[in-house]
Amino acid sequence: MAKDGGPDWNGLLKWSLAHGDGTNPPRALSEEDRKWFMEAMQANTVDVVQRMKEITQVMKTPEDVLESQGATPENIEDMLDELQEHVESIDMANDLHSIGGLDPLLGYLKNSHAGIRAKAAEVVSTIVQNNPKSQQLVMESNGLEPLLTNFKSDPSTNARTKALGAISSLIRHNQPGISAFRLGNGYAGLKDALGSDDARLQRKALNLIQYLLQNNKADRSVATDLGLPKLMMHLASSDDTLVREAALSGLLELAQDKTSGNALPDQDKLKDILKSRIEGISLMDADDLHAAREERQLVDSLWKECYDEPSSLREKGLVVLPGEDAPQQPPPDVAGKMFEPPLRAWAAARPAPKDDSDSGSEKKDAPPLLLGPGPSPNTNS
Repeated sequence: MAKDGGPDWNGLLKWSLAHGDGTNPPRALSEEDRKWFMEAMQANTVDVVQRMKEITQVMKTPEDVLESQGATPENIEDMLDELQEHVESIDMANDLHSIGGLDPLLGYLKNSHAGIRAKAAEVVSTIVQNNPKSQQLVMESNGLEPLLTNFKSDPSTNARTKALGAISSLIRHNQPGISAFRLGNGYAGLKDALGSDDARLQRKALNLIQYLLQNNKADRSVATDLGLPKLMMHLASSDDTLVREAALSGLLELAQDKTSGNALPDQDKLKDILKSRIEGISLMDADDLHAAREERQLVDSLWKECYDEPSSLREKGLVVLPGEDAPQQPPPDVAGKMFEPPLRAWAAARPAPKDDSDSGSEKKDAPPLLLGPGPSPNTNS
C-alpha cells in the first residue's frame, strides 16, 4: 500500500506488466502475490449500495442532531454530491427508493439551507432523467409538490433554478407529471421565471415552455392567455445568446400553429425585434456569424412563418454560410438539447409497445379484472 493509505498504483502497474506482458508463460500466483493483489484492488473498491445506505442514514438524522455532531451545511452538500454520482446509474437511482433513501432526499427540498435545497433538487433531477420508474416513484412520494414550491417562491434564485431543472426532468415523457404541473399552476411559475433577471432561470423556463407546447397543442392558448409570447418577444433581444435562441424557438413554435387561430400578438413589434436582430447579425464578424448559426436560422424561419417572405438575411447570404449545410426543417431543437444528458439519452428512445389493433389479427379479449373474490366452484351458471 502507498504511504498515504491509498492504493499502491505504481506497484500494481509494475506487477501487472511483469506478469502480463506476454513474453513469459503464465505461472501460478504465490499466496503472498495473490494476497497483495487482492488488497491492492479492494483498497479502491467501493460498495455503492452500502455507501448509499450510510448516506440515507445521515439524511434521516434530524438537522439539529447533525449540527450537534459538528456537521455543517457544506458537509451535507458534499454528501449529496457523492450521492448524485452514485445515482447516475439508473439501477442505483431506482435502488435509492428500495433502501429508504428517496423520501429523506425529498425532505431535503424543505431544508432551511438554500444550498442543500438546491443540491437536493439536482440529485432528484439526476434520478428521474429518462427513468420512468423513478419518475413514478417520485410522483407517488409527492416529490413534485416541494419542487413546485421551491421553483415558484424560493428566495434563492439558484434553488429556484435547480428546482425547475428537476421539474423538467421529472415531467418529460411523463404525462401524469405534466398534468400535475398544470394543476399546480406551473405555468404561472414559468411566467414569473421569464420575468426574472437571471439568464439561467430564463433559459430553463423557455426550454420547458417549448417542450410543453410541443407536447400538447392546447397549451398554446394557455401560453397566449398568460401573455407568454410578449415576454418571449422581449427575451428575443436578450444579451444572452442562449436566451435569445430559446425565445426565438418558442415564438416559432407558436407561429407555426395555424389551427387554433392564436396568431402571435403585436406583429409590428415582432417585426421590429426581428429587424433589430437581422441588423445585429449583419454586423457580426466571421467567427460570431458561425457561432450564431442557430439564431440566424431561427430568425429567418420566424420571419418566413409570420410574413410569408424570406428575410433579408437570406438575401445577404447569411442564413447558410459557405461550407454549412442547409438548415433542417424544423429548425434546431433548442429545448431537446437541454433535456438529453449524454449518460441517459439512450434510455429516452424506448420502443413503443405493440398495439394489437394495428395488426391484421383479431384482437383478443383482455382477461377480466377481479375486484373481489371469484365465483364459487359450485355456482350454477
